[in-house]
Amino acid sequence: MGTQQKDVTIKSDAPDTLLLEKHADYIASYGSKKDDYEYCMSEYLRMSGVYWGLTVMDLMGQLHRMNKEEILVFIKSCQHECGGVSASIGHDPHLLYTLSAVQILTLYDSIHVINVDKVVAYVQSLQKEDGSFAGDIWGPTKQLV
Repeated sequence: MGTQQKDVTIKSDAPDTLLLEKHADYIASYGSKKDDYEYCMSEYLRMSGVYWGLTVMDLMGQLHRMNKEEILVFIKSCQHECGGVSASIGHDPHLLYTLSAVQILTLYDSIHVINVDKVVAYVQSLQKEDGSFAGDIWGPTKQLV
């Protein structure tokens, strides 16, 4: 049995409460500077990032601070003719980003923004005979339990 290692020392004057307002401020402002290096370099996972950001804002009771209309337009612009949704504009559709988009739209009660029938057809097209799914039309197969 190993010994628990303490790799962080928390100073006695550190805050002893979760500073929700500071967290909400950071998340609400993320993406406002679209030319930031970090923003540009995270484009390939934008849809999932939007989902996680919105989820935490909702948990903190701060969802109203997010730009709902901008987010809905973004999601609509990421849906492809095949029905799948991509991580960002100009990327290929993928099952994971399609899921994130559906979750966001459900959170906002706005599933009507995308073509749901095409999403269903896209997801069905990725299912293999053994029940597993490919993430996209080119990618590896994942077993979903």
